[in-house]
Order: sequence, then C-alpha cells, then structure tokens
Amino acid sequence: MNSQILAQNIKRLRSAKELSQDLLANKAGLSLSAVKNLERAKGEPRMKTTMAIAKALDVSLREMFQPVQELRTVRFRSAKKMPNRGNILAEVARWLDDFNFLEEILNQKKPFVLETQRARCSRERPIEAAKLCREELGLKPTEPIHDICGLLEHAGIKVFSIPMASNSFFGLSVGQEDGGPVVAVNMWERISVERRIFSAAHELGHLMLHTDAYDIAQSDENKQEEREADHFAGHFLMPDKGFYQEWNEAAGWHFVDRVFKVKRIFRVSYKTVLSRLVEKEAVDNSIWMKFSLAYQRRFNRKLAFAEEPLGIDPSEPYGMQRFDFYEDRFKRLIREALEQDKISLSRGAEMFKIGIEEMRDLRQNWEVIL
Repeated sequence: MNSQILAQNIKRLRSAKELSQDLLANKAGLSLSAVKNLERAKGEPRMKTTMAIAKALDVSLREMFQPVQELRTVRFRSAKKMPNRGNILAEVARWLDDFNFLEEILNQKKPFVLETQRARCSRERPIEAAKLCREELGLKPTEPIHDICGLLEHAGIKVFSIPMASNSFFGLSVGQEDGGPVVAVNMWERISVERRIFSAAHELGHLMLHTDAYDIAQSDENKQEEREADHFAGHFLMPDKGFYQEWNEAAGWHFVDRVFKVKRIFRVSYKTVLSRLVEKEAVDNSIWMKFSLAYQRRFNRKLAFAEEPLGIDPSEPYGMQRFDFYEDRFKRLIREALEQDKISLSRGAEMFKIGIEEMRDLRQNWEVIL
C-alpha cells in the first residue's frame, strides 16, 4: 500500500469536495488526528480506515490508490487565480489514462489528422489557419459545423467535459506528448451551449497556433494569444463566405430576427454574429447597444448583455440544448470494451463515474436497441 499516493489523493479529493479535515473526519467516523496522519503519510493505514475515507469522499478504493499522471504539455490559463487547478488537472489526467487504455485494448487509436497543417498555421494569421483546418477536415467554405464534438473526435482530438462552477474558466487543452491532443470544456450549467462550442473551437485554435505555449508551469492568461484563438474560433465556426451568404439572404428580416437566424445556422452566439459585423467594419461598436434596444422593443424585455467572448450570458436568446454539445467517443469505447469483456462492469462504472446499479441499468438500456 503506497501511503504517499494515498495521502496525496485524500488531500486532493477532500479539497475537490470542499471539505475541511475536521468535516471529513466527522463524515468518515474517524478522529481528526487519524485524517491528519493519513494526509501526512504517517504510518501504514488500515483498510477499514481507508474504506471509511473513500465512502465519505464518495469515491472507489481504486481511485484512492491510483497514482495521477503528471501532465506537462498543458495550456490551462484563467483570468482569475484558481485554487482547484490541481484537482482539475488530476481529473483530466485520470480520464486521459482511461481513454488511452480503452483505445489500446480495442486497437482503436486515432491519429491527429490536423498535425500536418500545424506548420502552415501562423498565429499572425489565425483566420487563414481556421480556413486551412476546415479544408483539411473536409468542410465546404459555406458549411456550418453541426456537431463540433464529433468533428474533433473524428480528427483524433479527445473531448472532455468538466462541470465547474466558474465564470473565469471556459476550457483547457493538452498536447500530444501527454497522450492527447485533448480539448476540455467547462460544462457548468450557467455557461450557454453556444459558449461551450466556441470554447472547443478556441482550444483547437491554441493547439494549432500556440504549440510553444503548452507548459504546465504557466497559468497566467496571455491576452494576445487569447485574441488570436478567438479569431480562429469565430472563423472556424462561421467562415466569411458562409456567413455573408446567409446574412445577405436574410436581408428582408427584422434586424433581431436576422441575427438569430444566422446564429442558429452556425451554432454560435448572437454576440459572435455581431462581432463579425464589427470585425468586417460593416458596422461600428454602437451595434451592441442598437441590438439590445431593438431586442427590448421587439420582445418587451431586456437582454442580458456582455460582449463575446469575455462574458457569460446564461440567457442566450433562443439558445441550443445540451445535446448540441455532447461528446460520444469515450462512452462508446467503454460500451465496446464491456461488450467484448475487455473490462468489468465495475470498471466501466468507474470510468462513467456512476454507481454499479446505475451501470447495470445503463447496460440494460443499451440492449433495448443496437
């Protein structure tokens, strides 16, 4: 039993649950000194004590003793200091280990198909880089992206969802050297689906434009790199040719309806549409206030207002639903591994992060239809 790994995991998991040592001791039915000794790796812990801690933290025994891979090629920046940064990275690392394990036992490794385009993608020309990536992925100049998760997964990029209550963290990405590439997106319920889609494209922009910025030691945001990734994302999701084709076809619509029509076609926020108009100098910055006033007159209510991409707007008008951003491949690999008896039902439950009874119910639902 590795007491040092156990100590690190207890501290990490306790911090993630926002529990003090005293609260954890109470939940586990242990003394405070027992918890402190475990976190200091003092002595050999009893299995009964470890099981009580695992139950109190609502994790499996396996997770208590599993060493966490140390990621190095990570781009994880935030506008604010994040005390739970280590916990997030540990969660990504464990998920990535599971993903790569499933790919290996099922012989389903996927190459990163955009790797060859990296040398042609310049941070000084993010719009051109977005165009190159779209072409490599077989997208037409006017074609909307209907399923960005599926598109990225088909391109050999692993997509991970992180539900974290934060208005300063939207996503992160991991390089190939650590078993990626990975795009991780914050799925907090107050973040609109449009924002999640934009964040995925934004992290793809970093993977293509800022390969030299993947350093775990760096945590401060680089505003210039953020702007470059934003430009990449906007044009990756909504290419100029497609945007102007749809915008011009809707010329007879009310201004507000016209914006919403285009936004729905390209699965972006209404702010992304307005930003494109400003970027192309079709309008000036007063368009933000004009749109807000036009919306209020048309619907007799105020519009929550924040410019893309800095603000969160949980009331994105006529927004999309959660299934508009939903990764598939990891879950599908778990099912295949279970059906081929490559992993146990309990191991599948651990990967899904659900209980064994819920796992049995899920398996029964799979069997309803192929």
